[in-house]
Amino acid sequence: MKTKLLALLFLAGSAAIAGPRIFFGVGVGYPAPPPVVAYAPAPYAYAAPAPGYTWVSGYYYPAGPRYAWRPGYWARPPYAHSYWVGPRYYGGRYYRGYWRR
Repeated sequence: MKTKLLALLFLAGSAAIAGPRIFFGVGVGYPAPPPVVAYAPAPYAYAAPAPGYTWVSGYYYPAGPRYAWRPGYWARPPYAHSYWVGPRYYGGRYYRGYWRR
């Protein structure tokens, strides 16, 4: 009987402490800036310049103390059945892109 009474008291007490919380916020300041819209052409919207060319997506590369953007371009693979592996930054190091069979 005591354990049931203690359990009931515990549940009633925790329900009283964990009551519903309501929050009303009012913001004062400048209005939100308008969204920035940037349009970029889809890389595959254009046809390849000649058969055998592959699209290489754009990527950032180190240029001195900063990174610069290299836009995407069409390239002819150096050997048959190869594909482009894009550059990546992993584990604090930059790995250049390369062609792979």
